[in-house]
Amino acid sequence: MQEASVRRGRPLGSKTADPVLAAAFGGAVRAARTRRGIAQESLAHLAKIERSHAGKIERGEHMPTLAAVLKIAKALGMSGAELLAEAEALLPAEYLAGS
Repeated sequence: MQEASVRRGRPLGSKTADPVLAAAFGGAVRAARTRRGIAQESLAHLAKIERSHAGKIERGEHMPTLAAVLKIAKALGMSGAELLAEAEALLPAEYLAGS
């Protein structure tokens, strides 16, 4: 009998993030950052995350962890709730309706 191999990480075909949510959050971060006149590199430094990761978050390519969300919000001078509310406002109405 052959032993089952253990695969670490997410299952094949699964996504790391919901692309609609990731895009809305990234858009909210970018909008808040530009309103405050903060460069992406400066935001990354203030939030203590990699600049490349900040760029991927803003482009909706990465969904940040809760810790990163809170760090980014603090670096932007806002609460996590405020940042998430801005992201939620960018979601399409049909997304919120559950379609």
